[in-house]
Amino acid sequence: MTMTDTAPLSQPFQAEVSELLHLMVHSVYSETDIFLRELISNASDACDKLRYEAIARPELIGDGEPPKIRIIPNKKASMLTVADTGIGMDRQELIDNLGTIARSGTKAFVAKLAEAKDGTGLIGQFGVGFYSAFMVADRIVVTSRRAGSSEAWTWSSSGGAGFEVAPAGEDDAKRVARGTEIVLHLKSESAKYLEEYQIERIVGAYSDNIQFPIELVPEEGEPRQINSASALWQRPKSELKPEDYTQAYKQIAGAFDEPAMTLHYRAEGRYSYAVLLFAPSTKPFDLFEPARKGKVKLYVRRVFITDDADLMPAYLRFIRGVIDSEDLPLNISREMLQNNPQLVQIRKAVTSRVVSELEALGEKEPESFANIWDAFGAVIKEGIYEDFERREKLLALARFSTTAGEKRSLKQYVADLKPNQTEIYFLVGDSAERLKSNPRLEAARARGIEVLLLTDAVDAFWTSAQLEFEGKPLKSLSQGDINFDLVPVLDEHAKEHAKDEAEPAADEADTIAIIKASLGDRVTDVKVSTRLTTSASCLVASGAGPDRELERLLSQQNRGVRTKPILEINLRHPLVTAIAKAGSEARTADDLSLLLLEQAQILDGELPEDPAAFTARLNRLVLQGLA
Repeated sequence: MTMTDTAPLSQPFQAEVSELLHLMVHSVYSETDIFLRELISNASDACDKLRYEAIARPELIGDGEPPKIRIIPNKKASMLTVADTGIGMDRQELIDNLGTIARSGTKAFVAKLAEAKDGTGLIGQFGVGFYSAFMVADRIVVTSRRAGSSEAWTWSSSGGAGFEVAPAGEDDAKRVARGTEIVLHLKSESAKYLEEYQIERIVGAYSDNIQFPIELVPEEGEPRQINSASALWQRPKSELKPEDYTQAYKQIAGAFDEPAMTLHYRAEGRYSYAVLLFAPSTKPFDLFEPARKGKVKLYVRRVFITDDADLMPAYLRFIRGVIDSEDLPLNISREMLQNNPQLVQIRKAVTSRVVSELEALGEKEPESFANIWDAFGAVIKEGIYEDFERREKLLALARFSTTAGEKRSLKQYVADLKPNQTEIYFLVGDSAERLKSNPRLEAARARGIEVLLLTDAVDAFWTSAQLEFEGKPLKSLSQGDINFDLVPVLDEHAKEHAKDEAEPAADEADTIAIIKASLGDRVTDVKVSTRLTTSASCLVASGAGPDRELERLLSQQNRGVRTKPILEINLRHPLVTAIAKAGSEARTADDLSLLLLEQAQILDGELPEDPAAFTARLNRLVLQGLA
């Protein structure tokens, strides 16, 4: 080791950490108790890592003493110490872990703070827990020795511009034989955290289920364990109360909301494992990250292995909790995890159980299920496209906004089918308001046919699959041919419908020829519409290709070229009749034909290809009408 390696190092914080520390130091939170929860959680992770690494290298726990966590208040010095005998950190790990944040969580955290009235519930979600200690301390000193190392190091900071890392002093190095000791020099207003009853209260509320003993070392008297240190998922359900599950959820998920659903059971048979899973009631910040990783932790006989084992499919990535196997080897590697047939079976069985539990919740507790669907419905719908085996169940699980109401299931839809209706109809778009005024709904509305109004980005993808529910195909109102002739018109629309049928329409062949000549290659075809009753025109996709909304999304991501749409026209609309009458007046026929196309684009939320030409054309037609 060179002199440079052992010399004290002063270094500024990463810019994101500095911004975060400013927020912590100026305490934007109404509750500061969580700093202790976060430090205990980090200590527990360090103990977990030691226990896991010691499977392959038993010498790391050379003294044979199992990992534990200690909390030591010192009123005279106004210091609070949180120490663990976990894996510890070397010099570079102290710099990397306490001076920088290697992922984008901090930016997202700071952005979320602008939206939240109080950021207390965000800290654990964003992995910035250590820095919450600066809410209560004006100086922090961390001494750490990595398991198996002869060197101990000290990191210190007053929460300002930077930190210092130096070799630990002789007394500190002797005291920290393995693991990490965090000493908080408390602010005067944070002196309450030196009271034993306050420490016990916080540990009881947030950290009781930490699997390692948490000892309180009083200034007088003997150290005593202040948590139950039991794996709650291994205990019988009959012993547990709802508040036990809520506490476990908050500790396991690092969350502050209430779980909307709890699933706890033990599987026995070919493979034995315990399952404790929760559905949150609010969205985590990373729900739509491209990696789409789940956060269910894998344990083997109560030893934490990883939270990166893909124990849930991507469309259930919001589920939090623990799966604890009795049969897997403790030294299972990441490569083995990916291909282990036992894990494949566990994943399959637990996924089916979660889907079934959500289904039961939807029937028995619709309000609780509605909370889950509001937060995670867009994610669950990814499974309709990806999970062929459970597609029918996921379709049954889904809830939709429709022209008939909110939170409608396909079971309700099918029960309310109109006479002679053989398909389930839907429209995809970017807002419910725009869809409700879409002209493609007109013929369906006249017959009282319910239409699903789909506004999540994922809707354009899952609806592209060939889907059916209880034998009824799902059909887009903006794609292919539609025929409602066999479905009777509602009484209130019957008189108007009969009037439309009786009125002479523009000549179909002549009108279509004029419009095609005016529009050229802007459209692939011009057809008479069966969708429209009052509007002049609408745009649809052919039955063979993708729906128009899917095309739009793919083109935005440069993943596809948009095809030209089909223009459908209402022969009984005055504007279409005017085109037929314009006939030999080519300019007027062109203007009116282009207006049909451009107003259809606007109703779809698109801009005309040439807004300036559209404005000039509209002005000409208005002035012509005034004249």
